[in-house]
Amino acid sequence: MSGIDPMLFESFAAQLHRYVRERLIPAEAEVVAANAIPSPILAEMRDMGLFGLTMPPEYGGSGMNVSQYVEAVRLLAYGLPAYRSILSINIGIVCAALVQHGTEAQRAEWLPRLAGGDIACFALTEPDSGSDAAALRTRAVREGDTYVLTGTKRFITNAPFASLALVLARTAPEPLPRNAHISAFLVPMDALGVRVGPPEAKMGQDGSQIADLVLDAVRVPASALLGEVEGRGFAAAMQSLDNGRLSIAASSAGYARRILDTAIAYARSRTAFGEPIANFQLIQAMIADSEAEIYAAECMITDACRRIDAGEPVTVQAASAKMFASEACGRVADRCVQIHGGAGYLRAYDAERFFRDARVFRIYEGTTQVLQLVIARRLLREAAEAA
Repeated sequence: MSGIDPMLFESFAAQLHRYVRERLIPAEAEVVAANAIPSPILAEMRDMGLFGLTMPPEYGGSGMNVSQYVEAVRLLAYGLPAYRSILSINIGIVCAALVQHGTEAQRAEWLPRLAGGDIACFALTEPDSGSDAAALRTRAVREGDTYVLTGTKRFITNAPFASLALVLARTAPEPLPRNAHISAFLVPMDALGVRVGPPEAKMGQDGSQIADLVLDAVRVPASALLGEVEGRGFAAAMQSLDNGRLSIAASSAGYARRILDTAIAYARSRTAFGEPIANFQLIQAMIADSEAEIYAAECMITDACRRIDAGEPVTVQAASAKMFASEACGRVADRCVQIHGGAGYLRAYDAERFFRDARVFRIYEGTTQVLQLVIARRLLREAAEAA
């Protein structure tokens, strides 16, 4: 995928860099206090086209390729994670599902709305199924020209704000070959029978809300079935995972850069024994280790994005980048607290919030342990095929 003109993207990236530092970071305290992004900032993000970065230009989007989209995420992730979270579902899995699997009518209906800033959510996880996506229990039963959806989805990011849910449900009672019992549906959040639970109280990432999504005999037209073909839901979800994992890797690397910059600034200003603690070699070692890990994560992300834009399979590279970057972000956040010393344990300092915010990067879009299995199994299978 060619993406937008490199010079145009460079100009956009410089604008986004300034916007994050001059507008979004100063508003973070307000976002945290309200646990929501203020409407004026959402309007600005819509006007900048941030909700349509990956949408094809014919539907009102920018048409960025993966490298450009992921770099934009990394730049945005220098600020509060909520800023990335509010638009990530639009420009990630929902856009990919519509472009790759949707009908022309579905693309024409939803892509312009999503590019314009209507917020989407992705409803896969359930109370008894997370990483084991094929075990989901939400049902979709065909009745004439409609489907009736019944079930509960859990931990659904952006559900309290969303206009559209991409819902995965089983359209066959038992698993079929290649997970063909799972289908995807485009469900308006104002449909009769859709109910959103209260936002969950979380460890961190204030401003980004997750909630249960309850589907109580929700009736949608057959045209709401993604691609109007049953059995494409699992494929749609899995095919977007590489992009999603690279997005989380970029989020981890971008936030780690913010955390390290904060740690360096504190080390330069905090004095002990008559000099800045930045002069102490053990403080310098933590700074150096953090920089090396962020640089390694950035290089992994760049390489994986280059490969995916060239049409290469990148399951191993994307999983590796996400696993490494998210773990590295956690280590950088821990060192930031350590450099702050006792102050790092206080909510008056950003280091404490960074530590809580960073923890979830190792969980969503595949836990570290699941990604270890993905990487190892793919390598073992390739070795067996080569033998």
